[in-house]
Amino acid sequence: MSDRDLILGRVRRALADVPEDDGTSYEQAVGRGYLREHGARSVAETVDLLAENLADYRAIVHRATEEELPYVVMRLLAERGSRYVLVPPGLPPAWMSAADPTRVHDRAVSTPRELDAVESVVTGCAVAVAETGTIVLDGGPDQGRRRITLIPDHHICVVRVPDQVVASVPQALERLDPARPLTWISGPSATSDIELDRVEGVHGPRTLEVVLVSRK
Repeated sequence: MSDRDLILGRVRRALADVPEDDGTSYEQAVGRGYLREHGARSVAETVDLLAENLADYRAIVHRATEEELPYVVMRLLAERGSRYVLVPPGLPPAWMSAADPTRVHDRAVSTPRELDAVESVVTGCAVAVAETGTIVLDGGPDQGRRRITLIPDHHICVVRVPDQVVASVPQALERLDPARPLTWISGPSATSDIELDRVEGVHGPRTLEVVLVSRK
């Protein structure tokens, strides 16, 4: 008997007197009485809270209208000196219509070395959480594969407000498909060693710029 068979046999014996799960026991066992939102806020106050918490996490926050967005993206890429920018397949063409850098399209065959040579990436998002200052990507057409937002050093993320902004994590989870590749981003990539020395860019971009875009 292999070690695997031995372990599985012990598990089966331990579960022998446990009734089969009919699909309802988990929901009955886990209470759902937690707060779905902390405090009452207007839509504008929720968006302001998102901006405040994004800034607390060292993200750089910009605000723009839909008409201003292409010029904001152009300015941010120019200030960065980006010559190449990664774009997901479903990124709205208008977002990049004023920008000069060469567009590098999200392709499955691209190697990490090729992606590392790209200075910036521009994406949309799935949802943004105001209370935690978190941007969530789900691999949608305007976001692309997870790796394109982890390898370049500069990420510009566009959030449509107020449509893509929710107050809390429970509200965000209701909008997300758990079967999709979810990436939860709270500020630029950062970690600290045992002496609490902060290092940025270890597992993602050093610079996160979030553009909150309204219709007018």
